[in-house]
Amino acid sequence: MAFIFEISTSSTQQYIPNYIISIIREFAIPARVTQEEQKIVCAFTSEHEKLQECLEAIAQRLPASFFLKSTQSYTTEENIEGFTEINNRYPLNLGLCPSCQKEMFDVSSRRYYYPFSSCSCCGGNHSFLTAYPYTRENTSFKFIVPCSSCESEVKNVGLKEQHQINSCHECGIPVRLVNKTTERYANDAGSFRTMFEVAAKALLDEKKILIKTTFGYRLFFHSKFMDVDSILMLINAKKITDNLSLIPEEFNALLSIERPILHVTLKNEVLKKQLNANTHYVKYPDEGFTILLASELQKLGLEYMAYKDVDVTCDADMLMDYDLEVQAQKDLRLFLNKEDIFLAEGERIAFPSLFKQKSEILSITENLVGISQDSGILFDDMEYFESVQSERVNVLEAVHGNYHSKQQIIPEEEASFMSVIAEHALFDTRCVGAYFDEVPSFLYYDTKNVLRIVPPKKFEVDNLFTEIENLREGSDRLISNFQKMMPEAYERLKALQEKEDVTLFEATAVVLGLKDESMRGLVTEAMKFVGKGGIQIDTHVKDNRFDNAAFLASIISYQLADVSTTILSYSIFESLGDYFNDILQELKGKTKAQEIILCGAHFANQSLFSRMQRNLRMTPPRMNKNYPISKESCVVGGAFL
Repeated sequence: MAFIFEISTSSTQQYIPNYIISIIREFAIPARVTQEEQKIVCAFTSEHEKLQECLEAIAQRLPASFFLKSTQSYTTEENIEGFTEINNRYPLNLGLCPSCQKEMFDVSSRRYYYPFSSCSCCGGNHSFLTAYPYTRENTSFKFIVPCSSCESEVKNVGLKEQHQINSCHECGIPVRLVNKTTERYANDAGSFRTMFEVAAKALLDEKKILIKTTFGYRLFFHSKFMDVDSILMLINAKKITDNLSLIPEEFNALLSIERPILHVTLKNEVLKKQLNANTHYVKYPDEGFTILLASELQKLGLEYMAYKDVDVTCDADMLMDYDLEVQAQKDLRLFLNKEDIFLAEGERIAFPSLFKQKSEILSITENLVGISQDSGILFDDMEYFESVQSERVNVLEAVHGNYHSKQQIIPEEEASFMSVIAEHALFDTRCVGAYFDEVPSFLYYDTKNVLRIVPPKKFEVDNLFTEIENLREGSDRLISNFQKMMPEAYERLKALQEKEDVTLFEATAVVLGLKDESMRGLVTEAMKFVGKGGIQIDTHVKDNRFDNAAFLASIISYQLADVSTTILSYSIFESLGDYFNDILQELKGKTKAQEIILCGAHFANQSLFSRMQRNLRMTPPRMNKNYPISKESCVVGGAFL
């Protein structure tokens, strides 16, 4: 007899199955753990005397994940023999699991206040990778000789089994804390605790601290210095809902093993006034250095702090550093709208990954590459691979270089669109879709090729005033009135003509007078709207493409009519949602396509996505599942174009 325990999951990554396997191996129970389509299946020998104890250990120790859904269990007549091995083919950068956090705060542990604490299934393991295959010799830990206790842990069953960067105070990495006049070192439990106490007090005294974390350099500072580019880090789990208005799914995602960045609603009036916004990007402490600093700050009475991902050249009052090379990944931003959840942008969690569909095409984007393997395609940073052979190479158009005699340049929107087709295995299905990252683009897949049926139209600011003046009779008066009634916005918009690569939404934010002149500024302003409906912004097409001049002229007209900036910002996304829906439905009808696809970073905003969700409720769109909807997914699509 076999006892079967199933966990529904949308992830194809191996860290949750590995965590379960590690716990099972501690109890020496014959079992088989497999990751199948949308679920993890754990099959145990049902008669084993330690089965119940093992299941309780899994329930208590398994880290939360926003990928995990429901569970079910049942029995079968199957006979289970043997033990499942850990799949440690490549490392990930994850938050710390409950077991490693507990060890880091256990005064009797060899890793008490040791910021490099982690295991095979959690922590900043990928940051220290230097090459494949993933062995200690191919990490920056190759210079650190493990002590006998750490060596034993790696060879024995448990969470440290096969942990390639295992270390502790006895064999670990010393850390130095430097300011303008002094320098101190930490290499044992006492000195590490003192170091984080000193750092926390300095931050409370409004000093800026640059720390080389296991995820790369971060600049930490008091929240009073926070701006729109900062991340608000909540450091007291019990106080999170005092400062943020969260739905349960958002709260659970913040504390999950993935530790994503979320765009959420603020409840704290001080923060709202300081940021002049109802929403902000937030995070919960993830890796060792950050968790230990947060712990000491919590003792000093703080409920949150702020930070930015930076590099070593960033100016700071204090520096916490160590002599190991670290390769930082772009952090993960998660989009969550009730039951809808997807990766908005970033590399962490999504890469490295093994895509089990085969392809002989080598895919290259700005810093990622897809390498064909026996079991599929391994996607990771190019620098970890020495040389590969391939029949053909697809290179993203933004990448410079000649990599192959049969090299094909691929547009960003086509590669991103194809990544959704590959993830959902829609190779034999006709699809239409939209890509939205600054410029709208519409595409069609005919089961063989991706076609740009409404290609993107680059925004040109140089002749913007002339284009608006020539839109229709009387449009010339619009510009003269804009200059007369809103001279500051007019001059700022005119000044954009001196810049390169100005985007439509940068110009839109300038017209609206927003301090944050970007799409992010528009999204933040739109989230202040609490009404039921906006006004119609001109989203007409000209020559079969989005008319940028008409769009901005419409906004200028409403501005001159004294319509509030908040209503206008919300209405922009409501109108864009209707625009995308109208074009997609028309294209779907003409092409007889069976599926609609959405991709591109700008779909990851609540106002636009909610409108798209409402408009497409009868034909729910397909989006990326395990890869970001932003340009990071291009490396996946590039392997199949």
